[in-house]
Amino acid sequence: MNQNVLPPTPTSPTAPAKSNSWWRVLLIGLAFYFVGLIVLVLTSNPNLFPTVVMVGSFLVPITYVAFFYDRRHLSHLTVPAVAQGFVYGGLLGVLAASILEPILIQSLNFVSVFVVGLIEEFVKILGILVIARHHRHNSEMDGLILGAAAGMGFAALESSGYAFTSFLSSGGSLSATVFVMLLRGILAPIGHGTWTAILASVLFRESRPGKYRITLKVIGAYLLVSILHGLWDGVPAVLYGIFGSIFSEFIGEALVGIAGFIILWLRWREARRLQIQALVQTEAANEPQPGEPKETIQQPPASS
Repeated sequence: MNQNVLPPTPTSPTAPAKSNSWWRVLLIGLAFYFVGLIVLVLTSNPNLFPTVVMVGSFLVPITYVAFFYDRRHLSHLTVPAVAQGFVYGGLLGVLAASILEPILIQSLNFVSVFVVGLIEEFVKILGILVIARHHRHNSEMDGLILGAAAGMGFAALESSGYAFTSFLSSGGSLSATVFVMLLRGILAPIGHGTWTAILASVLFRESRPGKYRITLKVIGAYLLVSILHGLWDGVPAVLYGIFGSIFSEFIGEALVGIAGFIILWLRWREARRLQIQALVQTEAANEPQPGEPKETIQQPPASS
């Protein structure tokens, strides 16, 4: 593993990162998606189908991660570190969930969806533990960004699976597949990425350089995001049973998702405050004490 992926927090002041690359990622991705979809419809080339599904499933997750990376403020996370979080979180999460859920869940109901939440929120954080185990991990902002990446990696792979399942169950209907990708794309930013970002931000805040600490606050954050996950799966089913409309399911997921995103935004504000606080403390520690001579740079004697 590259030991420079997660660099230690610098001790010198630095300007906050300012960028808005996320919207360019979104627009370029949308252009490729619609061009691919049009070409697929016009040519009926089945080889294009996996490409369209992949672009549609990964577009919003990657845009979401870029959005928070643009707002990393004073964080010095590298793009390779975020990419590793996306890949490790997605792959380890999907594989572990696929093994554990059939073993621990016999039937899906309003109670078992909370067990799903406990399982998936645990497995998604595994990728973060892997890539950051040899590095500093006491910055809440770093945890938030890496958590968003891991959660969105999981969401992208899961959406690909749902799209493929929809294609098979609908007898090869392209419109059904596009609808599933569209719906999951709209809801993706307020689901997996948000929950894992909340948990990872608290984990990093409570940890120390080079050592994870599982405190009561970390356990509380884990239970909170697991409950949000369970409500995300359970509330729409209850509303559909009452109103019998697919839009009631959409509204149920949106309400739970918005609540989670508000919590995440509060975590981001705190992470930014802690960054500024740490910078001020570092600058104060580097200031010379009263009575101490200031360091001067001796100029070399002028040559004759």
